[in-house]
Amino acid sequence: MLSEQSVPVVRATLPVVGAAIGDITQLFYRKLFDDRPELLRDFFNRGNQANGEQQQALAGSIAAFAGMLLERSDERPDAMLARIANKHASLGVTSGQYKLVHEHLFAAIAEVLGDAVTAEVAAAWDEVYWLMANALIAAESGLYKEAGAADGEVWRSMEIVERREQTPDVVSFLLRPADGSPAGAFRPGQYVSVQAELPDGARQIRQYSLSAAPGGSQWRITVKRARGAAGPQGEVSSWLHETARAGDLLTVSLPFGDLVLGEDEGPLLLASAGIGSTPMLAMLDHLAATGSDRRVIVVHADRSPADHAHREELRRLVDAHPSASLHLWYETGGDAGAAAGQADIGALDLPEGLTAYLCGPLPFMRSVRDELLRRGVPAAAVHYEVFGPDLWLGQE
Repeated sequence: MLSEQSVPVVRATLPVVGAAIGDITQLFYRKLFDDRPELLRDFFNRGNQANGEQQQALAGSIAAFAGMLLERSDERPDAMLARIANKHASLGVTSGQYKLVHEHLFAAIAEVLGDAVTAEVAAAWDEVYWLMANALIAAESGLYKEAGAADGEVWRSMEIVERREQTPDVVSFLLRPADGSPAGAFRPGQYVSVQAELPDGARQIRQYSLSAAPGGSQWRITVKRARGAAGPQGEVSSWLHETARAGDLLTVSLPFGDLVLGEDEGPLLLASAGIGSTPMLAMLDHLAATGSDRRVIVVHADRSPADHAHREELRRLVDAHPSASLHLWYETGGDAGAAAGQADIGALDLPEGLTAYLCGPLPFMRSVRDELLRRGVPAAAVHYEVFGPDLWLGQE
């Protein structure tokens, strides 16, 4: 927690820092990439830099962390940062990189806020930064240890065993280690990073959920192509769709992610929209493979039946589960047993003790979460996964 001398300083300056945090994070990334251009080329997502989402996510995480230190001083904020730590681990972030971030972030703060950054203010916000950084470093170290890897050593070569077109915009890949070793275990709901060497020489990294149950000799990822995206947005998904074929090798990380299926026996809600169905498929597949009889309410929304990747597989998995029910919504196009329009869980029978897992576009997840909270589901029982920077951080 913050020291006694820093609390009043951070409380007094948080409105000023918060109002300027967008400018600070933009300047921070500019300074960072001017100093280390290879980080933009080979590490940070160029699409998220171009559309500003990474800057928004960093700003939101700093403001949310500082606010929690002030308002919930008796709580450890590590849980709030678990999603960031897992994403960092999937990229191979190491503790030394936090010093580089600190250097350029505080240079940006001083430049944007000018004379307002007194020695006292700088010391207080330095404390905020290192509390956040050290919490992440500790969490990431634990994740590496749990994965049996040295810090940052998460990458290996995997061969594409099979490529399968799921829809015109979605393709799945079966992967196995190129050295013949076992694919390895993971928890249903986790994702891996894929590093793509693009035509301009950049090595861009993106995360994809593992979309089938653990336990086999192979992993499966499912990739939606981002059509119509400008500039670098969608460049890795397009590269995979256009070039990746059976027999090719991909550089893939170990599995990470905090949206993982709990091991209790309580009822579940698995709610997804679009490509957000992928972690839910792994959860359902795992439940079927282990003979679970937990009650499972499956909700999925999509543009149309033709756009719904793994549609028949989802039906088969639900049918194979003795206590599962499926609720589908399509915006356009008819499908037996599906409703028209956007998902509406208001009329669903939600049992006591429900745990909910959400994945899909932010408006979808916010709508479902709001309805769950209105129906009395505790906030702690609602878990979510965001593809890309977490623009929801701090709004829970």
